[in-house]
Amino acid sequence: MKKIALVGCAHIHTPNFVKKLVARPDIQVVSVWDHDDARAQKNAAELKSSCVATPDAIWQDKSIDAVVICSETNRHGDLVIQAAQAGKHLFVEKPLGFSAADGWAMAAAIKKAGVLFQTGYFMRGLPIHQFIKQQLQAGAFGKVTRIRHSNCHGGSLGGWFDKDWRWMADPAIAGCGAFGDLGTHSLDIILWWLGVAPDRVTANIEVVTKRYGDCDESGEGLLRFPDGCTATLAAGWVDVANPVTFLVSGTEGHAHISNGQLFFTSKHVEGADGKSPWTALPEAQPHAFDLFLDAVNGKKTALVSASEAALRSAVMEAMYASAKDQRWHKPVMA
Repeated sequence: MKKIALVGCAHIHTPNFVKKLVARPDIQVVSVWDHDDARAQKNAAELKSSCVATPDAIWQDKSIDAVVICSETNRHGDLVIQAAQAGKHLFVEKPLGFSAADGWAMAAAIKKAGVLFQTGYFMRGLPIHQFIKQQLQAGAFGKVTRIRHSNCHGGSLGGWFDKDWRWMADPAIAGCGAFGDLGTHSLDIILWWLGVAPDRVTANIEVVTKRYGDCDESGEGLLRFPDGCTATLAAGWVDVANPVTFLVSGTEGHAHISNGQLFFTSKHVEGADGKSPWTALPEAQPHAFDLFLDAVNGKKTALVSASEAALRSAVMEAMYASAKDQRWHKPVMA
């Protein structure tokens, strides 16, 4: 049985991760830390674990194999680097960093330590996203000219961040607002599909309801890739519907989602005429968090690399900078 520690309990996904940890017979959570003692005590009770006064107690405990970092984003830098230096495998909730600088610094520390890393990009495991990745690699789209991905919900409209998760709507702590929070998932899918970084980006990011002060609630990003492909991503907390989550267009193929159904056209794939929903899809992969726990237990799984996570922070930083000065920006690379 592998021993794990929960380092920070602030993220909105923490309750779901706690349930998953409790359900795993191959995992024992032995320690919980959070700067908010009440929050630490609550989660420790659910995990039948004990609280520690400082993260140092976790770094120094050689019996602990891995850590799950669900702290506020502005605490990631110190916690991630210290955990890596202590030789702990890491699951770190997204986004990895505030910026290119701290993202690449964390990625370098993780690489140097040689530990496992994973972050919460669960969308890679969805059958439709896996299918598009496979077809892109197979050349079913020909030359890809444009991609669009949208990840939106009504979080601001529903007051999701009014109480326990209020820090997530404070860019000084979270590093971003709605565009970065949800947009990083769309960004991950686009970059994962194409396998290359954009050479320049721009964006328009807006405050809409002012429910969370000056925290952004909606945005559109534009990414230009070295081969001329253009991608756009939409993300926001002020949407009442999101029926078209993506489209991929190329010189020899096209795919889009409409109300959860995939329509696929390609002259290279038999039956792909785009007239009816395409249902021949791969099986769903386990959630990104489960993949990490499997990997800690020695199972071969496909994880997000720390360099991939850092690149997403760098690209998102460039889009936020562009929204401020209304100019194209080149993401800062390692």
